Order: sequence, then C-alpha cells, then structure tokens
Amino acid sequence: MPNADELLVDIAATVESEQTNQMSLTVVVHGAVITGRLAPESVWRQRVAEVLRDSDRLGPFAGSFVPVLEDAATAGAEAPSYLHFHVARILQGAVGIPETGGMYRIAIRDVSAWTVGELRYSDQ
Repeated sequence: MPNADELLVDIAATVESEQTNQMSLTVVVHGAVITGRLAPESVWRQRVAEVLRDSDRLGPFAGSFVPVLEDAATAGAEAPSYLHFHVARILQGAVGIPETGGMYRIAIRDVSAWTVGELRYSDQ
C-alpha cells in the first residue's frame, strides 16, 4: 500500500482545522481526474445526509452520514486519511460529470497526482 503524500495530508488537515470549503484541488485517482473544492468532513457528511434524507428511496441511509461530534480533546488528533470533495466533477475528455458537481470521498493514499486549483473544462 503506498504511503500518503504528507503535503496532501497537511492540506486536508488545514481544511478540517479551519473549517473552510474554499480550497480547490484536482487529483488523479486510479486514472480518473477529479476536480473541485474540499470541504471539512463534518460539512460533507451533513450535506450528503440532507440529500439522502430528501429521497423517498434513500432516506433510510441518511443516518449513516450524520456527522459524529468529537469532544475538544480528541478533535483533530488523527491526521485525515480522506479528501471530501463537494461541487466536484470527474473529467472525461471535455466533459465534467456530473454537470452540477458531486460529493466525493477519496482516500488520500489512492491519489497518484494532484495540483492546487480546479481544472476548467469545456461543456460545448
């Protein structure tokens, strides 16, 4: 199993500690290019839970995504091992999928390449 990129772990930790969703990132994971903005895990989980809760068929799964509250003593004790993307797209040729952006959770250890910023694509 490859080691996680320490700089990428630090970026994810900063997103968590600052509770910001403004960090744009593009990653390559198993050949797929994913571009979007990172979100703190708790914000990402809350948003996914809201989307599932609004679905007639997927509502029962919403509880699995409800953010787990940590006490102040243990918060941030472990380095993040996942990136939580929101309004993200998988780039395929000149198309971004989905058009409106999706919610992706990616293991940092699976990232083979990355760059700061979102890649632009043409949807025409």
